[in-house]
Amino acid sequence: MASFTIYPAIDIRDGKCVRLVQGDYGQETVYNEYPLEVAQRWAEEGASWIHLVDLDGAKAGQPINDKLIASIAQQVDAPVQVGGGLRTEADVERMLGLGVSRVIIGTAAIENRDFVERVLALYGERIAIGIDARDGYVATRGWLETSAVKAEVLASELAACGAQTFIFTDISRDGMMKGPNVEAIVAIAQASGRQVIASGGVSRLADVEALAEHVSDGVSGAIIGKALYTGDISLREAVQRTT
Repeated sequence: MASFTIYPAIDIRDGKCVRLVQGDYGQETVYNEYPLEVAQRWAEEGASWIHLVDLDGAKAGQPINDKLIASIAQQVDAPVQVGGGLRTEADVERMLGLGVSRVIIGTAAIENRDFVERVLALYGERIAIGIDARDGYVATRGWLETSAVKAEVLASELAACGAQTFIFTDISRDGMMKGPNVEAIVAIAQASGRQVIASGGVSRLADVEALAEHVSDGVSGAIIGKALYTGDISLREAVQRTT
C-alpha cells in the first residue's frame, strides 16, 4: 500500500481543545483544557502528523492562537499543519516561523487568488489548500458563507497554480459520525491530479480503511477528530491498519 497518513485533529477555541458540529460555533464540546497535552498524547500513540485548526482565527480572519500553536509545533514529536484565518503573506510567514511544517489556506483560496498563487510560488509543498464544501460548493469564513464555486473546479484551477496538497471537507459529514463522502473525495483527487487529505465524517476504522483503498487515486490521508475523542476510533489501531 502506498503511504496513507492519519492526521488527528485538534481544534482550538479560547485556548481549549474543542469540537464543533458542522462548523457551528454554537454547538461546541470542550474535550480538553490543554491542547498541548492532547497533541503529545496523539504523537505517543503513533501520529506522524498533527492537524491544528485555529477556530478563533478562522472566525476573526487572522491567526489568534499563535503562542499555543508554537508550543505544540516546538514541543511535540510530530510535524504540525495549521489552518484558520491565514489570509496574508505575513500570516503564512509568521506561522511557518513558529515551527509549523505546513499551513492551510482556505477562505483566501476563493477570495484572493493572487495571494494564493504567491504563497504557492514561495513555499510550494508547505502550503495545503483547504476546500470545504457544502452541497458541492466551496464554503468560506469558517463555513459561515457559501460561494458559487464548485469544489472540483477550484481544485483543478489551484493545481494548475502549483498546489500539491488539498484537504477536502464535506461539511454535511463533519462531526456527524456518518462516514466520509468517499465519492466526492476521490472526485477532487481525480479533478486535481494531486494528493487529497479527507476530512469530515470519519467515525470508525472501516471508514479509514475505505479511504486508504483509494491511495492510488490520490487520497493520501484522513483527518480524524470527534471519533478519537469519543473513543470510537483508536488512533494507534488506525495507524497500524494503514501502514
